[in-house]
Amino acid sequence: MKANLFIEWLKSREGIYYVLLALLLVVVFPLALDSFRLNMVGKYLTYAFAAMGLVLCWGRSGILSLGQGIFFGLGGYCMAMFLKLEASSPENTAIQSTPGIPDFMDWNQLTALPWFWEPFHSFSFTLIAVLAVPALLAFIIAVAMFKRRVGGVYFAIITQAIAAILTILIIGQQGFTGGVNGITDLRTLMGWDIRTDEAKTLLYFVCVGMLFVCLIVGAWVMRSKLGRILLAMRDQEDRVRFSGYDVASFKIFVFCLAAMFAGVGGAMFTLQVGFMSPSFVGIVPSIEMVILCAVGGRNSLLGAIYGALIVNAAKTFFSESFPELWLYGLGVLFIAVVLAFPDGLAGLYRRYVMPLESKLPAILRRGNAEAQTLPVEEAK
Repeated sequence: MKANLFIEWLKSREGIYYVLLALLLVVVFPLALDSFRLNMVGKYLTYAFAAMGLVLCWGRSGILSLGQGIFFGLGGYCMAMFLKLEASSPENTAIQSTPGIPDFMDWNQLTALPWFWEPFHSFSFTLIAVLAVPALLAFIIAVAMFKRRVGGVYFAIITQAIAAILTILIIGQQGFTGGVNGITDLRTLMGWDIRTDEAKTLLYFVCVGMLFVCLIVGAWVMRSKLGRILLAMRDQEDRVRFSGYDVASFKIFVFCLAAMFAGVGGAMFTLQVGFMSPSFVGIVPSIEMVILCAVGGRNSLLGAIYGALIVNAAKTFFSESFPELWLYGLGVLFIAVVLAFPDGLAGLYRRYVMPLESKLPAILRRGNAEAQTLPVEEAK
């Protein structure tokens, strides 16, 4: 029974869209791109995790967060701490004053590994921390804000301020975090060299797999009763509250879920790029994530993925050709999206392409009918 339902879903419009995305990411890109460009696409997809979280948080629930870089960075730092400890074995750091600790700690005259680094010797703990640390901070922020009914532009400004504070904190605590340089020189994962082309290709496929897991979870949330409540909460929050629902709890849940998505993206970013720094935590990357969501369509999970691919590809192209103009172009792009097509690429697709798709079967049937009657008319 479930197999039949799955087949029927694959034949539906939504299922076809998922299959096309899977073909693009799993077949087309690996065959068409070399390992360097494929790794760049994998890097672009890591931002799609944060963009999908914003679809749930901003598009579905009306909660605009300008601090998703916080959770992206926390997930990335959790993974980087494990990888750095593995690269800092006593054998690899024998020339340091204190062997067995990361090099930046030795440079800053630390003589022992800080207590909060110790659990990251365990890969299992690291995987849990990638999800739990962003979710815990998101929970603290959400409870403090939503229980007091802080929302709208005030919540956006507060999350932006927290992103700036965390960036300053990471840079200031150089001996514990690597400072402005971040955590670099990451080499192996459980003894497996992640710097080779083969490893980067495999990590790309792992990233795609995790992306589809988050995509399915997000789609389930949007199609469930919870998703309908979130939508009603976005449009008529007071009416939902007067109906007996705890609006603050729903907001807390979706904000924490978006933070977990971003944390997974940050961890995959660290694995594919090989470092993590505070430049991916602050205000600018957080705003870029909002732009990815807006360009793709803030009400579409698939649109968020395509938005991440298109905007980041454009960023790479223009920053290589016109590096001094890219930030201005990014601002113009965001303004154009808000003014010209506020529903993003997904909205344009629904407005102009989907009607043509609906007419296509009738056009094909008409063409087949004309082709079948043509010999009869010629015989007469």
